Formats: sequence, structure tokens, C-alpha cells
Amino acid sequence: MGHHHHDGGDGVPQHVNSPRFSGPMTRRAQSFKRGGSGGGSSTGNTHIGGDNNNSSSLRVHHEIDLPLNSPRSEIASGSGLDPSGAGFESAINRKQHYTYGGQLRERVVRGLLRKPMVSEFSLRERKKLGHWMFFAFCGVCLFMGVFKICATGWFGSAIDAAANDHQDLSESIPRVNLLDHDYMYKSDVDPSSLGDGNSVVVEYSGVWAKPESGNYSQCIDSLRRRKKLAATTNGYLLINANGGLNQMRFGICDMVAVAKIMKATLVLPSLDHSSYWADDSGFKDLFDWQHFIEELKDDIHIVETLPPELAGVEPFVKTPISWSKVSYYKKEVLPLLKQHTVMYLTHTDSRLANNDLPDSVQKLRCRVNYRALKYSAPIEELGNVLVSRMRQNRGPYLALHLRYEKDMLAFTGCSHSLTAEEDEELRQMRYEVAHWKEKEINGTERRLQGGCPLTPRETSLLLRALEFPSSSRIYLVAGEAYGNGSMDPLNTDYPNIFSHSTLATKEELSPFNNHQNMLAGLDYIVALQSEVFLYTYDGNMAKAVQGHRRFENFKKTINPDKMSFVKLVDALDEGRISWKKFSSKVKKLHKDRNGAPYNRESGEFPKLEESFYANPLPGCICETTEEDEEESTMRRT
Repeated sequence: MGHHHHDGGDGVPQHVNSPRFSGPMTRRAQSFKRGGSGGGSSTGNTHIGGDNNNSSSLRVHHEIDLPLNSPRSEIASGSGLDPSGAGFESAINRKQHYTYGGQLRERVVRGLLRKPMVSEFSLRERKKLGHWMFFAFCGVCLFMGVFKICATGWFGSAIDAAANDHQDLSESIPRVNLLDHDYMYKSDVDPSSLGDGNSVVVEYSGVWAKPESGNYSQCIDSLRRRKKLAATTNGYLLINANGGLNQMRFGICDMVAVAKIMKATLVLPSLDHSSYWADDSGFKDLFDWQHFIEELKDDIHIVETLPPELAGVEPFVKTPISWSKVSYYKKEVLPLLKQHTVMYLTHTDSRLANNDLPDSVQKLRCRVNYRALKYSAPIEELGNVLVSRMRQNRGPYLALHLRYEKDMLAFTGCSHSLTAEEDEELRQMRYEVAHWKEKEINGTERRLQGGCPLTPRETSLLLRALEFPSSSRIYLVAGEAYGNGSMDPLNTDYPNIFSHSTLATKEELSPFNNHQNMLAGLDYIVALQSEVFLYTYDGNMAKAVQGHRRFENFKKTINPDKMSFVKLVDALDEGRISWKKFSSKVKKLHKDRNGAPYNRESGEFPKLEESFYANPLPGCICETTEEDEEESTMRRT
């Protein structure tokens, strides 16, 4: 609300006439200012003789002089007095006395009122009007007094109480900006899943709304009791989870399933320290290792280290074939394990197929990923603190996986909107990394094919076209964006952008210094709990988070159609379409790309298939029918 003071037409601010205004009413009522000059010139013109003149002059002395024919007058008509007698003269003298006193009183009243009342009114009408004005004035005064008491009593006490209890209210009542989104409360939620103090869940509508999930739900717990795990083992598996955080997550899930398939004992995984990030964090630094063992105790045997009697045994080294089926491990790998007792698997990423695996294997992979692989206490605690800080006043936030980092741009060969010098720097980096197979890449062609991460400017255009308000709070799930000034368009359009480095203090982040995988764990937690997750490149972080969000009741996840979108951006930049048409086409393009349920897409080759970890439907998410619910009820009873 603005604080503009509009005049009411007579030079008096409107707030003076407002019923909320409780100050003194100093303005004179307008009815007291009426009347022309006709009544003001008769002050001293009191005529004694002549009925007409007397009547006219007495009209001016309203409320003061009494007309001669009044019942109160001492010269009443029909009194029997002789006009020529002494009684008449006495009456005349008395009348002159009254007239002189009346003139004096009239001057006093005129001094108070400054202008006389309209002379055309009769005496009875003038008296009646005066009474009504007096009653109206008293009523206004009474109303203002009562209103002031109510305002300072009831409303004032409520405001004071609200101010005194502000801290308590901020911890228990969601505060949502209704200009940006609508909301409603939902009570059937486990507060422990939300972290610090987030005991109230708010469901949003509009751009923040979840997609329709139908009757789908998690189904990784078998209704039938699993067979008791045998005490014997076919051997011990040593694994080295390679890659970044999320690639290692996928590999560990696969290796637990492989251990189950071969009835082997898994030694607590070791992690890759030679990747691009050169993070020396161990399994116990990243994950709650005791919870990991406890959660999977009914599925496989897990030990911290090899038994003492096998500590000196040289492991048999094996590199499993990618995208393998169960038959491969049973027929080719298991005999080698039995022969050597201890086996070391050099790679863990993508060592199991996405599809055509037994239902029990798929469910086990999900139990590992979504239940057993819980982050270590320091990561979980700070991650939940960051979620609480992002959800300011219980409002929503968007997690943006802006993979516009130097290593990704060098790997993909994408340099759209970068300078020639920056493009050359990326090319040199690509040649320096030996295990990156592609060296000469046409970045322009790859962008038009949808193979490049969206630039920060393109990301801003996407958010604006989808009508995310400029006040949206955005958490950046990524490292530093590459390119001089590349973030400027996004920062200009959406100034409320945060990251773990801006939300957390230096003291809070000190245990995570030089541990990129631990920092990635923080980002994972904040991205998982966001109302909306948008990723600009389909990397391992995007796969892991979107799959987990599907598992958690299909939280909204925007998967941009990059190939179609960048063509629309080019058309907009070239002036071939208007902003209105651009926005309409972008909305239509992404109408069904919001994380709603659909079956995982298979492909002619494993690399062309949709990742199991990006979409665990089917396998870990099932559609419940009425017959299923009745059958489940009968089994429980």
C-alpha cells in the first residue's frame, strides 16, 4: 500500500475523515459555513412598529428573541390590552429591553459562528436543524471514542501479542507470499523427512505444484517374508566405486545387487580418489556406514575389512562387463570368485543392465539407494540447515542444477556465448584429459541437437517463459559457472540465488573444505527437498536427484527439451517470434515434462536406454489398483 495523502477536495487530507483516524477532530463542520450575505446585514435593524417588519427582523434573532405572537410573549394576541394604554407602553419597553439583550447575545453567537444560518428557514425549522446537528455531532464523538477504545484495546493487544511471540510464530506458521503462489496445509507427513524444524508441509499450486501422481506408490518391501540370510558365503568382494559422488552411488547399488546374485560377502566399499575432483573422502566420511550395514543385514553380508585369515591373500582382479545381466555374473564371474575366494572389481559404474532383471534385484537396488545410502551425520545436519534457510518463511524454492562448469563444457565441446579465448581454453583442457575420447567436437551442431548444458541466459529465459516470479528463491546445485559475466543475465532476472557457499558460514563449511564429494552431498539433500528441481544437463547428479524425487511421490522436476528450446531461443533473438509466442510455445513444450509418472523407456542399446536410477518405474514404484488394496488388506489380516 502506498502512503499517498489525497485531499478530500477542500484541502483536508482524506485520512482526517477516515473512521480509522483516532486523532482530535479540529475541522469545523461544513454546515456551519453555509449562508449568504442576506442574513448578515440585519444585526441592528430591529423594528418595533409594524407587524411585517417586526416579523422579518425577529427572524434573524432565532434562538434568542421570542416573536410577539408566541405563547410565551407578554403581548399575546387577544389579551385585551389597549394599544394606547400604559400597559402597552410597558410592554413596548420590556420588548425593547429584550431586543437590546437579544442583540447583544446575537453578536456573541455571530462571533462564535462567524456567519449566520440561512435566513430563509423558519424559527421552528432552524431549531430543529440545530438539534439534529447537535445529536449528529454527539453521535460522531461517541463513535470515535468507542472505535479508539476497540482499536487500542482488542486490535492493539493482538498486534502486541503477535510482536512478542514473533519468534514462536515463525517456527510454527508458514508465511507464504500469495502474490507468487497459492498454498494449503497438509498434515499427514513425517516431519523427520524434512530436517530442521520443518514440521509443516505446504502444498503449492501454479508453477510450484506437484504433478499428478495417480495411484502410484513405493513398492520395495516384499509382502512375503524374505528368506533368512545363510551364514555361508561364496567369497569376498572388494570394490572401488569410481567417478563422482552420484556415479559412485549407482556403482555401490549395483555391487550390492551383484553380491546378492553371487551370494558373496561385500567388504565396505572404497572410493575413487583419482577423479577430476581429487577428493580423498572415504566411505565413512560420505555415508553412515553403520546404518548401511544394518539396513542391508537381511540381504547380504557386509564387513568392514577382510577376515584376518584372508588379509594376506592376493585378490583376483576383474573388470566386469558393462550393462550385464544376472546370467553373466552367475556363469562367468561366480566361478572365478569361488576359485580365488577374494575378488577385486576395478569398476562399478553401469555394471548392471537397466532392464530385464529380476524384480527382487531391482527392488534391492532401490533399497540400497534410497534407504541404505544415508549421508554421514555432518552432511545430513548441515544439509537440513541449508534447507531450512532456503525455505524462508516456509516458502517454496527451486533447485537449479546449472551444469555450466568448465569440466562439463570442455567434455561436451559446448562454447555457445563464450569468447574465442574461453573456447580455446576448453579445447586445451579436453586434450589434456586422456580418458575423454572425443577431442574434436562441433559445439554449434551439438547445441542444436540438444547435447549442451543450457547457458545461464537460456536458463533465465526458460524460467521467465514458465512464469516463475522474479522473487523466486533459487538454490544453485553446481560449482562456479564458467565464462566472464556468464551469470549476469540470470542474476539480473532472479536476484535471490543461493548456494552452499552463500547460505553456510565459513565455520560451518570448514569440515568440507577440499572435499567436493561431501559438498555434493549437501547439494543433493537441498535439491531433493526442493519444491521444484530443474536440471540443464542430464548428468549423474540430474539422474540421481530426479529418480529419488520420483521415488518420493513424484516431486516436480523440470526436464527441459533442450533441442526444441534452443531453436525457440534463436528465433526469439532473431526477432522471428514475439515474447508472448515464445512463452506460449515453451509452456506447451514442457507441459508434460514435470516429473509425472511414466514407464522407463527402453532402447536398442543400453546407452540409449533411460537410466534405472533416473526413473525406477517399473521396479520400485507400482500402481495400486482396488484389487491390490483388497488383497493387501486380506494378507495383513
